[in-house]
Amino acid sequence: MASPLTAADRKHYDEQGFLVVRGLFDPAELESWYRRFCDIVEGRVAPAERMVVMKDVMVAKGVVEADSGRAATAKIQDFHEDPVLFDGYCRNPKLLAWVEGICGPDIKSIHNMLINKPPGVDGRHPLHQDLLYFPFRPADRIVGTWTALGPCTRENGCLVVVPGSQKGELLPHENPGWDYVNFLYVGARGQGEETERVHLEMEAGDTVFFHPLLLHGSGRNRSSGFRPAISCHYASAECRFLEGHEPRPGGGFRPYVLVQGRAHEGCI
Repeated sequence: MASPLTAADRKHYDEQGFLVVRGLFDPAELESWYRRFCDIVEGRVAPAERMVVMKDVMVAKGVVEADSGRAATAKIQDFHEDPVLFDGYCRNPKLLAWVEGICGPDIKSIHNMLINKPPGVDGRHPLHQDLLYFPFRPADRIVGTWTALGPCTRENGCLVVVPGSQKGELLPHENPGWDYVNFLYVGARGQGEETERVHLEMEAGDTVFFHPLLLHGSGRNRSSGFRPAISCHYASAECRFLEGHEPRPGGGFRPYVLVQGRAHEGCI
């Protein structure tokens, strides 16, 4: 499938660090992915091997009592062995066509999540840069995708971005020092509430593509409902590990799965 990314789209992405594509997925696709999530966290389907099911920290510490698995769960990640989620979303030809316009034709999936953001908990994620988690380069051949599974508004904690921040460097990150912070929800040092940001309000099926150096985060869910989204990060199969960060034999990193094109020797 030829990439639908136009010259104007690419200019916006290069200048702003992100690009929102409206209505990329239809309701039936979105419903199948969230239903799978609910089946997993409610115990109707066993989690796939190596999948991580993460309770919200306030639930885990007994500060908030959740009345269901769905209400207790912040997110699941590493679903590369779940065919409904991985094949349905991460291998989706419509999504990969856009990714190809940024990463090139040879693409690996490097991380995936379905973020639930339940009500009644803090659930904020401070401004951060995803390149922190990826020990390979070049950064310009890495892209994050984030698809709204339902309406995302300022009230329920939509994504926020700092346009143009991808032109800067990878900043030091640290725990924000809030009372209840989910595991690894670190923030970029010096980027607090005073940092100007844009709220990306989205409808179900809308998808944002963003650069790994783009400062982004999300606020508290102040509504009575959930704010689910599904996400995958991709990289060109030609990316190479930073010196000293090559994986050790037998482990060290989550698997990077080839989803399109061919692998390259000596690369990720």
